[in-house]
Amino acid sequence: MKLRYKGKTKDVYELDNGNYLLRFKDDVTGENGVFDPGANTVGLTMEGAGRAGLRLTRYFFERLRDKGIPTHYVNADMEENTMIVKPAAVFGKGLEVICRYRAVGSFLRRYGMYAEEGQPLHAFVEVTLKDDQRQDPPITEDALDMLGILSKEEYAILKQLTQQIAQTVQEELARKEIELYDIKLEFGRLEDGEIVLIDEISGGNMRACRNGEYIEPLDLERIMME
Repeated sequence: MKLRYKGKTKDVYELDNGNYLLRFKDDVTGENGVFDPGANTVGLTMEGAGRAGLRLTRYFFERLRDKGIPTHYVNADMEENTMIVKPAAVFGKGLEVICRYRAVGSFLRRYGMYAEEGQPLHAFVEVTLKDDQRQDPPITEDALDMLGILSKEEYAILKQLTQQIAQTVQEELARKEIELYDIKLEFGRLEDGEIVLIDEISGGNMRACRNGEYIEPLDLERIMME
């Protein structure tokens, strides 16, 4: 297999059959040693985070498959910390789509003049560009269309899928009396043009709390899998 990309939290390899292999690492995003799913830098390394992220990702992707929600997932190998996925092209140079249920993190930093910390948000969807140099700037539907990154029709599909996926995760967490505050997702186009969820769904790309207390990614995996 051929190494195609070394990412912050996983490396990507191309397989001979055209599929891709994702190898999960123990690095998570954050700043100054503090985990933050919305950060654009690796903030810390947590032993076991890669396997924990893969276990949750497999769990959630299989729930989505049961619901008929499209993803790039094929299968996972827990011993190797790897996941096989179908090839998908990202939008532009990559987008991140965040669904928010509480005003925390970067949302609160931007809109703190009007928002109170922790106030409820109704599955608010925002899109940011994957651009470390410019600190992942938010971008609107109109700008995505005008810049040729994503058409308005595709944006509508992206938003609908984001809210469906976030609701599925929210429902699964609620089984363990855990509340989803926000989740960061990525999407791409398959060879036939279908828009699908890509990357992962794990404690490393969401904020989840119980009784108002944040749950660390490794603890979230343990609670969900016990």
